[in-house]
Amino acid sequence: MTTVDLPLLPLGRGTDPLSERGVECPGDLPSASDPDLVARARAAKEALGEKVFVLGHHYQRDEVIQFADVTGDSFKLARDAAARPDAEYIVFCGVHFMAESADILTGPKQQVVLPDLAAGCSMADMARIAQVEKAWEALAEAGVQDHVVPVTYMNSSAAIKAFCGRNGGVVCTSSNAEVALDWAFAQKGPDTKVLFLPDQHLGRNTAVLELGLGLDDCVVWNPHKAGGGLSPEELRDARMILWKGHCSVHGRFSPDVIDDLRAKIPDLNVIVHPECQHEVVLKADFVGSTEYIIKTIEAAPAGSSWAIGTELNLVQRLAKAHPDKNIVFLDRNVCYCSTMNRIDLPHLVWALESLADGVVVNRIEVDPQTEQEALVALQRMLDLPGKSHRD
Repeated sequence: MTTVDLPLLPLGRGTDPLSERGVECPGDLPSASDPDLVARARAAKEALGEKVFVLGHHYQRDEVIQFADVTGDSFKLARDAAARPDAEYIVFCGVHFMAESADILTGPKQQVVLPDLAAGCSMADMARIAQVEKAWEALAEAGVQDHVVPVTYMNSSAAIKAFCGRNGGVVCTSSNAEVALDWAFAQKGPDTKVLFLPDQHLGRNTAVLELGLGLDDCVVWNPHKAGGGLSPEELRDARMILWKGHCSVHGRFSPDVIDDLRAKIPDLNVIVHPECQHEVVLKADFVGSTEYIIKTIEAAPAGSSWAIGTELNLVQRLAKAHPDKNIVFLDRNVCYCSTMNRIDLPHLVWALESLADGVVVNRIEVDPQTEQEALVALQRMLDLPGKSHRD
């Protein structure tokens, strides 16, 4: 069991005195607005030199991302960490499942640190290993398990990746989900079904828009209902069994906002992440991963207008980097990822200064068996043709 079971506390409020939960740093660190923190982070990083490698996910705050040696999406960052075997410490400014993936892919002498253990992922937490094992047993009772191939999105715990590894499944990213599903459907003949974990929207959007399946080929497994809330007949008829999970950020975007923005902004281009609801994706002009969104905006002509449906930190960063383009956020309300934002400057400073003092804090370590089985599923993804090495 590698998933950390932590209560979600509102961003910036609440405390848990029993452990370091990310709301307050231990010790006497000043507030995030204190300029001394920047100097302290620089000093600690310089003192560590090549012993430390800092990874920054695109959804991180600017105050943190400025100290990242590389930026990117989850799998890209994990691979970047693996490509730096001389770095003794990998400080992952992201969320828990990303740090797990980095630990799986890096060497045994490298130590992965997550500055705040409460930086989790609500989507990943929607598929617990006990729930998935129970669902697997229910699929056997319904007489369909022998035809099911599990496919898990990168945004899942190491335990779920290991489940896929030992049950003939594979990991996918938002870029190569189509290739991964093509592979999965070829594994068990014409009656093959896919159990897609944990994001129903990425699974549905890929199956329908990329593979040409119908919406009626997809059913949603609700882990909080007996038998997933599905009858044996529904399971037998389905081709895609979608886990009832979603991204708390991308799931917020709605098609009516797209209509409103198009009415207000002439020649608007709408670009969204495939974790968005199917109705939102259908109304968008461009759909793709975070890396795809960044590259598309970079290549867009000056004067063009864009509404972007992804995490707000990244949208703000893109707007600042491209002042020659009209960039707006695809939501009426602020939509930061609250768990990504738990990695703030005080936590990063605390982690770096602790490492500089020879103290490893908040180490993320996947147990050997889980690591071995998760690697099987990850390697299957790496062996896929085409877009297997990007997020």
